[in-house]
Amino acid sequence: MGSGSSPCASCKLLRRRCAKDCIFAPYFPPDDPHKFAIVHKVFGASNVSKMLQELPVHQRADAVSSLVYEANARMRDPVYGCVGAISYLQNQVSQLQMQLAVAQAEILCIQMQQEPELPTTHHPTMVDCDAKSLLLSGSNTSDFSDQMPQFLSYTSSNNNVIQDPLKRESLWT
Repeated sequence: MGSGSSPCASCKLLRRRCAKDCIFAPYFPPDDPHKFAIVHKVFGASNVSKMLQELPVHQRADAVSSLVYEANARMRDPVYGCVGAISYLQNQVSQLQMQLAVAQAEILCIQMQQEPELPTTHHPTMVDCDAKSLLLSGSNTSDFSDQMPQFLSYTSSNNNVIQDPLKRESLWT
């Protein structure tokens, strides 16, 4: 029974007597029953118990934290779980990197237009304004702030990211 006279959240949910050496008691306190309920629903009490028993005591709290996070993600997205959230965020980073590149090209173009024309020198590292139009034509610069995270569209310009975990074999064949 953990620290008090009340059984831990897992023993309450499973309707069993909470033993003194209950493996769940330190990690699923009685005042937070939802934490164990969601982990139990996704992974099952027996599996969680086995996982915790196989770990050293100093790693168990981190493992429970990870299990709770993954269980919450699985409740939101039963197919992809955390991978869906990660893919969504990677896609968002990619889109923001493209927007940043376009903004940097625009700044460079404006700076070049404000500089006096030097007739004989052309700096090879400078980007012509035509390069800006190439960047703009090759990217989607629409406003991404209106898109809600749906975790169902997993597109990314990064080819190293697995788009659909169920289609992994296509990357190696």
